[in-house]
Amino acid sequence: MRLKILLPSHIFLDEEVDKVVAEAENGHFCLLPRHADFAAALVPGILSYLPEQGEESFVAVDEGVLVKCGPQVLVSTHNAVTGRRLGELRQTVEDVFRRLDEQEKKARTALAKMEAEFARRFWELGKHGKP
Repeated sequence: MRLKILLPSHIFLDEEVDKVVAEAENGHFCLLPRHADFAAALVPGILSYLPEQGEESFVAVDEGVLVKCGPQVLVSTHNAVTGRRLGELRQTVEDVFRRLDEQEKKARTALAKMEAEFARRFWELGKHGKP
């Protein structure tokens, strides 16, 4: 099977695999090469896969969609972080999501300032527009 993990900006992973394990709202599932075509809405969690050559690998994914069609497994998600060991992955996820939280706080602060400035200017426009 060919596993592709797609992020909004790029292809995160494109690899031949023997097995994929992921989690949907109703629980975990496993896909093998001869599995029937399948689609699932993923919840944030750990997706594991077994490369044709190598040991099991792990990817932390945000919510997304998984579609198995023939020999392809496509996963579309907003965020993904990879790791060979679960301990490493946990630390990486914490670091990445902490950074994303900080960026989100900065963006919210900037948006709040823009909204306040817009409201102030709108109020001034109304004040000066009166006869």
